[in-house]
Amino acid sequence: MSPELRVGTIAEDDMLKGPHARRLELLGRVRSGGLDHVFVADHVSFHTGFGMDGLIQAATLAALEPQLQIHIGVYLLALRHPVPVARQIAQIAESAPGRLHLGIGIGGEDRHEVEICGVDPSTRGRRTNESLVALRKLLSGESTSHSCEFFEFEEALIRPAPSPAVPIVIGGRVEAAIRRAALLGDGWLGVWCSPRRYGAVLAEIQALQSERKIPAPAQWDHGLQVWVGIGADPDQARNRLAARMEGMYRIPFEPFERYCPYGSPAAIADFLAPYVAAGCRHLNIMPVAESTEAGIEGVTKIKERLLDIC
Repeated sequence: MSPELRVGTIAEDDMLKGPHARRLELLGRVRSGGLDHVFVADHVSFHTGFGMDGLIQAATLAALEPQLQIHIGVYLLALRHPVPVARQIAQIAESAPGRLHLGIGIGGEDRHEVEICGVDPSTRGRRTNESLVALRKLLSGESTSHSCEFFEFEEALIRPAPSPAVPIVIGGRVEAAIRRAALLGDGWLGVWCSPRRYGAVLAEIQALQSERKIPAPAQWDHGLQVWVGIGADPDQARNRLAARMEGMYRIPFEPFERYCPYGSPAAIADFLAPYVAAGCRHLNIMPVAESTEAGIEGVTKIKERLLDIC
């Protein structure tokens, strides 16, 4: 396996809520199992009010566990003003340098979430592009001004600038998201795609680099976010996974089944290996298992298997 590949698991609710000792014990399992990071999502009010603030969650995890990296997959930047977001990122980077990895997307499963934040859902893509341009300038530590159809500010200064810089990867499947990753990101965070499509997107990003107006990253950091059902009985693992995803997204599982492996950790690793071969450098694995502990153990075994076969 390439030494660049990192594997992480989602920070389940009991890593962020409940007794402090249990949070520490679960995060210790992640670390001692050899996983590289935990990741969190970001929603203001998803469907029935469910949500979590990705940057607050990241700050909590950084304080609880001093070694693991924290990924946000993905942050809904269009719902916030970039200046306070830049301050939050800089603050986390100051207390946990080199550990924050920011994924940015526009959302899509619940347009009402966008509307209640005062944002026209049809403008999400353009807002995200403008916010990304502004955010990168703000995180440079230089005095920054920006004017666009959505916001404007003059001579904003956010210091200290994160050192090292916080990587920004772009999530999304549509062409606009892929172009956003190529021109404004440090990588692409894929989801719901085949290995063949994954490789094709990376080739497209490479081809679009000539249009980039900011320096390209020294090394692209492409990732994959994937739901998996872990269990010795594949049918039971599938049913558990389907129930969790349908409860989350309020849509049938079947259209996504071909992108969501289930069964033993070895079978799941075999499913994921072609993505690694196509150029994936980090995996955000969302395990659905009998317990949080079983999920962590399963992701650990998935990484071990990938070490053997890639």
